[in-house]
Amino acid sequence: MTSDDWRYSEDRMKLRGSCLSVLLQKYGGINLDLNSPYTTKDIYECVDTWISQGNKRTDGIVAYFNAYFNSDYVRRT
Repeated sequence: MTSDDWRYSEDRMKLRGSCLSVLLQKYGGINLDLNSPYTTKDIYECVDTWISQGNKRTDGIVAYFNAYFNSDYVRRT
């Protein structure tokens, strides 16, 4: 099955994987628990939004995540 949607092109899917890798390395794993200010769902939604907005690189995704998905970070700034 192929899609004509540019968000799911081969290049964008590779970028999606790279973005997930960046965010999961920084915020995933043992950092996620019941008291975490964000969830795995937040990480995946951030990547989806990042890709859908037409970004072509991972540069800036950590700042974007903190600004829009990491409620603890937003409260501190």
